[in-house]
Amino acid sequence: MISIKQDIVDQIITHAKKDLPYEACGYLAGNEGTVTIGYQMTNADHSSEHFSFDPSEQFRAVKDARNKGHQILANYHSHPQTPARLSKEDIHLAYDPDISYIIISLAETTPVFKSFKIRNGKVVNEEIKIVK
Repeated sequence: MISIKQDIVDQIITHAKKDLPYEACGYLAGNEGTVTIGYQMTNADHSSEHFSFDPSEQFRAVKDARNKGHQILANYHSHPQTPARLSKEDIHLAYDPDISYIIISLAETTPVFKSFKIRNGKVVNEEIKIVK
C-alpha cells in the first residue's frame, strides 16, 4: 500500500489537467510508504501517448528529495484519454522494482488513480490510501 496526502493528489490532478493534451509526469517522495512531496516534471516527449522525464528536472528532484531526507516512492503519469492501466511500454520501462507506478486517468469525469508495483515484468495492483 502507498499513502498519499490529499494536497499531493490535488496537485497531481491540477498538473495532469494543465498539461493536456499531453501526459503529465513526475516523482512522488516521502518516507515509510507515505508520499509527502510531489515533483512535477516536463514530459520531454510532448506526447499524449507516452512520456519521458526531462533529465535535468529528474536529477534536481532526486537531489532535492535526498537533501530533505526523503526517498522516491513513486513515479506518476497521466493518461489524458485512456483508462488508468499500464501499457506494455510502461511495464518494459519500469526500471525500479522498489517504487510504485501511479497512473491518473482523465478519461472519466472524475480522475481515476491506480498504483502498481512492477517486478521482473510482472504487475501487481497496489492499494492507494489518501490521507490528510
